[in-house]
Amino acid sequence: MPARIAVITDSSSCLPDLVASRWAIGVVQIQLNLGGHFDAENRFDRGDVIDALRAGQVLTTSPPDPGAFFWTYQEAAASGATAIVSIHISGRMSDTVRAAREAAQQVRIPVHVLDSRTTGMSLGFAAVSAARAAAAGADAARVIEAAERRCFTSTEFIYVDTLEYLRRGGRIGTAQAMLGTAFSIKPLLTVKDGEVAPLARVPGTRRALAKMVDLAVKKSGGFRADIAVTRFGASDHELEIGRQIERRVPAMAESMVVEASTVIGAHLGPGALGITVSPVY
Repeated sequence: MPARIAVITDSSSCLPDLVASRWAIGVVQIQLNLGGHFDAENRFDRGDVIDALRAGQVLTTSPPDPGAFFWTYQEAAASGATAIVSIHISGRMSDTVRAAREAAQQVRIPVHVLDSRTTGMSLGFAAVSAARAAAAGADAARVIEAAERRCFTSTEFIYVDTLEYLRRGGRIGTAQAMLGTAFSIKPLLTVKDGEVAPLARVPGTRRALAKMVDLAVKKSGGFRADIAVTRFGASDHELEIGRQIERRVPAMAESMVVEASTVIGAHLGPGALGITVSPVY
């Protein structure tokens, strides 16, 4: 009997439910603690989280319990999987990978846990590539290769209104150098070496968003790419950004506007926007 490889990721991948369902990708929920209410992030109302952030309420995040991974792996095995590829948010941002590896030791089929060294739709597109390879009958090594290639070649461009939320969560990395900038200066960030890093400082929101689009278009030039625009809370900008990219990237393979994971949004803050550029091979 040929191997059947199951693909698992975590909720920081920002995968829409329909996409995860289409490719049979298991999504383990990262946990959120808001006002003493501790639960999986998908159990929180997004609007309530945004309101709480704006009100200055204390909000923390935690990796999934190893038990959540264990039962997800067990379910995959019970459904006929002979091996699992489990790909997750950067270990420099979260202990999610550690929890996954702890659970993997308790499962009777091989579980290959990958540290993506990224997050957001860079992770999401990697999970989709892995699932496509698995659906085509690839063995575990080829499924892992498909995921890793996407992780290493995808790029995150991130706009935030303020670095305050990243500072609160302790996940700002080298972007700390950008703290203390004038209020009118808007930071653009990326993910580098597994953590949030500064990319540019631009005066004003519109110029910052235009700069982010320019960077994404330049990054995608000359090759086919999947592109995702990620938002945390609706704004006046994400649809226009999507239209601009569609006009300016003729080789685009697929585009989508997605909601940021609540956990990611908790660290980036209301109004955050991102563009993921992920080459297609």
